[in-house]
Amino acid sequence: MSFAWPSALLALLAVPLVLGVAWWSRRRRRRAAVRVTSAALVRAAVPGRSRWRRRVPAALLLLGLAVLGIGAARPQATVAVPASSTTILLALDVSGSMCSTDVQPNRLTAAEKAAADFIKAQPGGARIGLVAFAGIAGVLVPPTDDTDALLAALPNLTTSRGTAIGQAILTSIDAIADIDPAVPPTGADVTGDPAGNAYAADVIVVLTDGANTQGVEPQDAAKQAAARRLRVYTIGFGTTTPAPMVCDSSQIGDGPGGGRFGGGGPFGGGGPFGGRGGNPLVADYAALQQVATTTGGQFYSAKDAGQLQSALADLPRAITVTHEHRDLAAWFAGFGGLLIAGAVALSLWWNRVRHVPVPPAASTPP
Repeated sequence: MSFAWPSALLALLAVPLVLGVAWWSRRRRRRAAVRVTSAALVRAAVPGRSRWRRRVPAALLLLGLAVLGIGAARPQATVAVPASSTTILLALDVSGSMCSTDVQPNRLTAAEKAAADFIKAQPGGARIGLVAFAGIAGVLVPPTDDTDALLAALPNLTTSRGTAIGQAILTSIDAIADIDPAVPPTGADVTGDPAGNAYAADVIVVLTDGANTQGVEPQDAAKQAAARRLRVYTIGFGTTTPAPMVCDSSQIGDGPGGGRFGGGGPFGGGGPFGGRGGNPLVADYAALQQVATTTGGQFYSAKDAGQLQSALADLPRAITVTHEHRDLAAWFAGFGGLLIAGAVALSLWWNRVRHVPVPPAASTPP
């Protein structure tokens, strides 16, 4: 919880002030006490009250003043609220390593099925776009709520060489910028924090089974996403166990320059996977974790098809909400007023004047 006017917390000084005045008044009454000859007469005239009855109104009054003092500082809470128009860019790795059969029947087929289930499970109002990336990245389906168009694009994925995770993030940013004027494209100069403290409703989900081998570094792309308050959720897919590389004919790029992203041969030219450094068969968990942390997203590890489906199933609870600041001053003012009203009502009720019956005077004989 934060405060819009923290200096107003000085109003809490009213609590010790009231305590001091009460202590001084009580001490003064003791000095001005009047002696009476009959204690029984005083007990009869003043209604009896237990110790807790005397203290409850005072406690309620002090608590009410404290709550009002906090309310004067305009307390604010950051709460998660449902996003009314979420755009989700699902970036899928289609590098040659996705033909690995450590996940049956292979990584690419398992990823397609999990992505299809994810698309079908999204609530109404959310727009989903598909980005596929290998050595380069491209938009397969711009953000849309047409589930049929999204599902129809998934079986057409074909593998190619390289793994450009950073480029996939930048391509996803531009796809979001095309439909959301509040998100600047990657070529724009972003200064300050255009979205304040709240995250944008739009998010990016990156599913990859390897390490970045070419193009812009993932962390550099993550900084651009963070500047636009776009969260990036990353999923590292696959195991470290060597397995045969088997893709069917529809999943392999068809000859020189073939495939969705070009290449030459089943996985492109320039070596089996192309690119620079890293092990293209093993997801770079450290880099993916760093991307998620930088952007306020979350990292998931999925070593089989079941874990991948669980990770994607968990995403809607995180990505379909945004965080907003809610002013709680009215709630504090109302609660504080009720406490003070309760203190006054109890004090008046317990201190009301009671009529003491007077016994009839004894008659005297004539």
